[in-house]
Amino acid sequence: MRFPSHPVLKQNKIIMLTSTQQSHFYEQIQQYAHSQLLTLTHEQIDTILQYLNLFIKWNKTYNLSAIREPNDMFTKHILDSLSVAAHIEGERFIDVGTGGGLPGLVLAICFPHREFVLLDSAGKKTRFLENVKRELKLTNVDVQNLRVESYTPGARFDGVISRAFASLHDMLHWCAHLVNDNGRFYAMKGIEPHDELKQLDKQYQLHAVKTLTVPNLDANRCLVELSLAQ
Repeated sequence: MRFPSHPVLKQNKIIMLTSTQQSHFYEQIQQYAHSQLLTLTHEQIDTILQYLNLFIKWNKTYNLSAIREPNDMFTKHILDSLSVAAHIEGERFIDVGTGGGLPGLVLAICFPHREFVLLDSAGKKTRFLENVKRELKLTNVDVQNLRVESYTPGARFDGVISRAFASLHDMLHWCAHLVNDNGRFYAMKGIEPHDELKQLDKQYQLHAVKTLTVPNLDANRCLVELSLAQ
């Protein structure tokens, strides 16, 4: 399948990537989205690249991530976040311990008609996210600078997402008040956490452990999907 050529980021946007990197990353997102049956417009891919540019810029001062090299950031942050897009179901989500917005902000760009709360206790990270929300005009994003146990949502969520946030036990313990009766917990992990799964409380139900494939990432990735036991 031949993909259309990519648009160039506008001149008034912050550009930290080279034109070659932007072109290469654009094509990789386009191809990966197609492989995941995920439909992204030119504007959405452009917005993801704008986010990456902002992440690189702010990371120089705010230390949002220990990963510094743009190619590694793209693979380990952007593509890794996109790997769960096809697996989440519902309309309202919270990304707990979102850090610099991974995966929640990337998912918010992919699904503009779904709502995403990005929660983190680190003020420098939520200040970055507020700036990204403003710069990219993301109306479906709500940034919360709180510890998860202190956050009380107006309405509970269809999905609670975490990426390398905590053990399954701790995630479920701290986030049980966030999910609605039919909602799901989505925990992004490396290798399948067999020991953690054996220690699950009876009030939780395991639905699936899905293998995630991230292009150019030489590491195991999986998504653990759980819910409250019915």
